[in-house]
Amino acid sequence: MSVLISCQSLTKSFGARPLFEGINIGVEDNERHGMIGPNGSGKSTLLKILAGLEKADEGTVSAKRGLRLALVDQRDDLPAEHTVTQILTDALKGQHMDETERYVTVEIMLAQVGFPDPLQLAGKLSGGWRKRLAIARELIVEPELLLLDEPTNHLDVEGVLWLEQLLKEARFSFVLISHDRYFLENVTNRIVELNSAYSGGYFNVVGNYSEYLTRRADYYAAQAHKESVLAGQVKKEIEWLRRGPPARTTKAQARIDEAGRLIAEHAETKFRNNQNQAASIDFTSSGRKTKDLLIADGVAKAYGGKELFSNLDMVLSPGSRIGLLGPNGSGKSSLIKVLTGQIPADSGTVKRADTLRVVYFDQDREDLDGKLSLKDALSPNSDNVVYQGNSMHVTGWAKRFLFRMDQMNQPVARLSGGERARVLIARLMLQPADLLILDEPTNDLDIPTLEVLEESLTTFAGAILLVTHDRFLLDTVSTDVLALDGAGGYRYFSGYAQWEKHKDDKFRQVAPIKKAAAAAPKAPSASLDVKQQRALKRELSQLEVRIEAADKHILEIQEKMKEPEIAANHVQLAELWQTLETAEADVKMLYARWEELDKALETK
Repeated sequence: MSVLISCQSLTKSFGARPLFEGINIGVEDNERHGMIGPNGSGKSTLLKILAGLEKADEGTVSAKRGLRLALVDQRDDLPAEHTVTQILTDALKGQHMDETERYVTVEIMLAQVGFPDPLQLAGKLSGGWRKRLAIARELIVEPELLLLDEPTNHLDVEGVLWLEQLLKEARFSFVLISHDRYFLENVTNRIVELNSAYSGGYFNVVGNYSEYLTRRADYYAAQAHKESVLAGQVKKEIEWLRRGPPARTTKAQARIDEAGRLIAEHAETKFRNNQNQAASIDFTSSGRKTKDLLIADGVAKAYGGKELFSNLDMVLSPGSRIGLLGPNGSGKSSLIKVLTGQIPADSGTVKRADTLRVVYFDQDREDLDGKLSLKDALSPNSDNVVYQGNSMHVTGWAKRFLFRMDQMNQPVARLSGGERARVLIARLMLQPADLLILDEPTNDLDIPTLEVLEESLTTFAGAILLVTHDRFLLDTVSTDVLALDGAGGYRYFSGYAQWEKHKDDKFRQVAPIKKAAAAAPKAPSASLDVKQQRALKRELSQLEVRIEAADKHILEIQEKMKEPEIAANHVQLAELWQTLETAEADVKMLYARWEELDKALETK
C-alpha cells in the first residue's frame, strides 16, 4: 500500500491557545479515516492543512506526486445562479475529455446522486440537496483522496444512508470528520481522535468505531491505573523529601531528581485524565401528571398544492418520545408548527392540555443574537441563573457547558457551531417543560456532548418530539418513530430498526399502529355487486404479484450498475440508467392502479 499523504510533527495554535501539537498521521491507499474529537480540538483546521488551504505553525505535510485531492467543506461555495448540470460540467474543466465524455460523465453522476431536476438552480436547492451537489462536484473528478468535513449535516436520514452506501463502495481513500456514530461504524477502517486527554494529543486506532470504543476504554483504564500508581509513588517521595534527604550524595541527588520527574508525570497524567469532560445536560420536566398532553386528530397540511400529510393522528403523554423521520421537504417542520399552534392545520384538530409548556430547540439557532456576549446570552438580566429552584452564578453555569472564563465577554457570533448549540441547550434547560421539541439538536455537537444529551432525554419525565438524522440518538431515545413520505402518507414504527427494514416500501396512508390494530376491517360497499367485487379483488391480487416482481427487477438493475466492469463503462451504465428509469415508471403506474382498486373496493 502506498502512502497518499503524511504529516510530521504538525502544530497549530489559535492565538495563544494550541489546537494541537506534534501530530503524526498518514493516509494510505484504501484507508477510510474517521476524525473525531471535542469541539475546538482543531479537526477542521487539520483537514484544511491536509488540503493545502491552511499552513501549520510547525511540521510538514508530504503528498504523493500528482495526488488528486478534493475537499468537501462544511460550507459550500456553489454559485447560486448556476444549474446542477452546469456546476458538475464546470468541475470537469481541465480534464482531458471531449464534449461527449463530459456529457456522459455528468449524466452518470446525476444518476448516482439522484437529482430530481438537473436544471434546477443551486440557489433554489434545499440544504440537503446542496450538500449532495457539493459532494458530487468533488467526486466527479475521481479523487484519490477525498476530505469531508461534517458531510452528514443538512442531510436527512435517507441522504445519510445514500452517502453511507456511496462511501462503502468507494474506490478512493477518504478522511471525514463526523459525530454520527452509526456512520463512523459503517464506513471507516481507522479512527483518529484529536484530544488533549491523550499523550501526544491524539489517539489513532485501526478499525471502525466499535474497535475505537474498546481501545479507548482500555486506554482510559490504563491511564486511571497509572494515575493511581503514580499518586502512591509521589506520596512516598514527598514524605521522603519532607524528612530531609541525607547528605548530597550522588544517590540522594538522583532520588531527588526522580521524585521531581514522578511529581511532574503524575500532574500531567492527572491533567490529561481530567480532560474527558462533557457538558452537563439535564432538561427540567414540569412534573405534570396530565395523561394526554397533546392529541392530534386527523390533521392535514398542504403547501403549494402539495399534500405533506393528511388524516394524521398523534397522542403525546408524559414519557412519550416520538422520533420524526422523513426526507427533506416531507413536512416535519410543518407538522411541528401545526402541533404547537404556530400555523393552522388545513383540517383536523389539535387539542393541547391547558397551559401546556413547550420548550423548542431550533435547528437554525434563530433564538441566538450574535451580538450578545456569551454572559448575556446565558443570563440576559442578571449575574445569576435559577436552575431547578437553585441559584448559581452565570460563570458557574457557563463552566457546566465547558465554557472558559475568557469567553464570557466574547460575542456569540464568534462561537463555533457546537458552542452555540451548547448555549441554546443551556438556555432551554432553565425552562421547565411538559413537551420538549428538538429539531436537529445534534448538528455541530461533539460525541461526548451527544452521549450526555442522550442520557438526559431518556430520563426526561415529559414528552419529547425529536427530529434528527442521527440514527444512534433516534434509536436510543425514541419509543416510537413517525415517518412521513411528503405525499400525504405516514406510518408509525416501533423504532428506527423497523423503519430501516421497511424504508423501501411504498407508504400508504395509515392510522397509528395502536389505532389500526383496534380498527375493524371495512367491508366492500354494497354498491359493487359480487361479480364486480371478485373481478377487482382478482386484479388487485395479480397486481401485488406484478409489483413484487417489478420491485425485484429494479433491485437487480441497481445491483448490476454497481458491478465494477459496468461502473467503469460509461455507455453500458447510461443504458442501464435508461432501463432503470423505465422500470421505475412502470412500478409507479402499477402502484397508481393498485391504489385505485383499493379505493374502489373500500368506497364505491
